[in-house]
Amino acid sequence: MRNPLSNTIVTIPPSGIRKFFDIVSEMEGAISLGVGEPDFDTPWHVRDAGIRSLEMGKTFYTSNAGLKELKQEICNYLKRRMQVEYNYNTEVMVTIGGSEAIDAALRAMLDPGDEVLIPQPSYVSYVPCTILAGGVPVVIELEEKDQFRLTREKLLEKITDKTKVLVLPFPNNPTGAIMEREDLEAVAKVVEEKDLFVISDEIYAELTYKKKHMTIASLPGMRERTVLINGFSKAYAMTGWRIGYACAPALILKQMLKIHQYAIMCAPTTSQYAAVEAVKNGDADIEEMKRSYDERRRYLLKEFRSLGMDCFEPYGAFYMFPSIKRFHMTSEEFATRLLREEKIAIVPGTAFGDCGEGYLRVSYAYSLEDLKRAIRRIRRFVNRLDEENGAGEKSGQPDQEEKRAGKQR
Repeated sequence: MRNPLSNTIVTIPPSGIRKFFDIVSEMEGAISLGVGEPDFDTPWHVRDAGIRSLEMGKTFYTSNAGLKELKQEICNYLKRRMQVEYNYNTEVMVTIGGSEAIDAALRAMLDPGDEVLIPQPSYVSYVPCTILAGGVPVVIELEEKDQFRLTREKLLEKITDKTKVLVLPFPNNPTGAIMEREDLEAVAKVVEEKDLFVISDEIYAELTYKKKHMTIASLPGMRERTVLINGFSKAYAMTGWRIGYACAPALILKQMLKIHQYAIMCAPTTSQYAAVEAVKNGDADIEEMKRSYDERRRYLLKEFRSLGMDCFEPYGAFYMFPSIKRFHMTSEEFATRLLREEKIAIVPGTAFGDCGEGYLRVSYAYSLEDLKRAIRRIRRFVNRLDEENGAGEKSGQPDQEEKRAGKQR
């Protein structure tokens, strides 16, 4: 029998994020700080809108591009919050999460051999989706000295005559890095000079803790070069509803919609009705969740630094990206030992690209109480590593509660 599998898909490794959580799900007493999912429930008024749509029998297909009302409210939101305007009828489509929008944009824009610039560390889907679309991923390695921002110099280094698309993943998963106006203006100038296009993944746009997020699409000359991707998972705690959207010039969106028509048909109807309520009346929910995330962000930053772990201050998303280079271990080794010895699950930085080596992604989308429990275990683990390495003074002592918990385990 001939090989039933595609050589292309076989060569793509599985996501490095999921490895530890399959183990955690079977481990009693484990604490996970790895999943990029809000710990809040979807706001009640949003859930209620979804429930009402079911009770009213609104369970049929919507148009391929999505509910008219939802597309209109997305446009209102982007004008209100991001100062960028789109035509709901020709420049907006509703997708199954932001991930589908990323895939559809790449497939609509790439011919075989086209190069896609992908700053890393970043979300795990960009490289495989580029390969599956026939493109060639070209990694731009971001550095902590630049606060993991994309600089003009790094961008220019990787551009060739085959470069077509730049993925702009900010606010960033896993680093928490943001791009401010001056950063975006420098990138936009290169994009225009080199006649490139941008896929701007802005799923964490509402979760910034310094300045309000700015989309590159709002800069002069960039709207017609940008596919803006966003969704409801992070800002409105709607991960399981699987609802996102893409906004783009009609020329691009028409082809993205064709892919969506054949592969998906339409996003879930119930989720779309809930999303209308979220984007229309959910600004206060965003602010409430953001205040809580910011408190946790400041707590973890202080604690990691007290452990002697270098950690630049992240101003976006809900992740810390502390350095473990002083322990002379790989990210995989550190994460594996921490899980085995202290039952704490975190993601090695290498899950987000080779330049993530020496770092860990730690999510603070968990309660402050859970974070404090986790930090006590991490402190105990770090003390043990320091003793093994002869580092001398410990990074504090685990409290009595954790000692008792350790005995019970």
